[in-house]
Amino acid sequence: MFENYYFLLGIVNSLLMITIFLLVRYAKAAQVAVVGKVYLALAVPAVIGIVLAQQQQKPIQYTIFLSIFLAFLLLEGIYDFVLKVPFRENWKLLTPYLMLYWSMNYGFIVMAWKHSKLQGTILLGLFIIQIIANIRSHTKVTK
Repeated sequence: MFENYYFLLGIVNSLLMITIFLLVRYAKAAQVAVVGKVYLALAVPAVIGIVLAQQQQKPIQYTIFLSIFLAFLLLEGIYDFVLKVPFRENWKLLTPYLMLYWSMNYGFIVMAWKHSKLQGTILLGLFIIQIIANIRSHTKVTK
């Protein structure tokens, strides 16, 4: 049961990240901000996941990766909604963000894969789509 919860959280995470990346490219900043706030709300199911993992005595890796996910959400919220800094232009701010981003996605993929090869493959596929959407969102449109 917990493993499916973790997998579903990974699915929602990936779908929202893909949506944000595509909105950055094709929509208005106000729409990106709304979806960004919805994305930050994933902190609630992440905390619930940590509690469930502890209660059900799941391997510590679940708690570690959910904590990394929470740290990523916290940093994202601070950068985008509190400080409102263009952190993607400053490598000193961008580096910890990227480390948490890659670690968070790694955690969703490998822990789901450990439970089910199919679930891991789905999350890996969604991560590849995330990367493609991210690249698309950061390439300039030429006319």
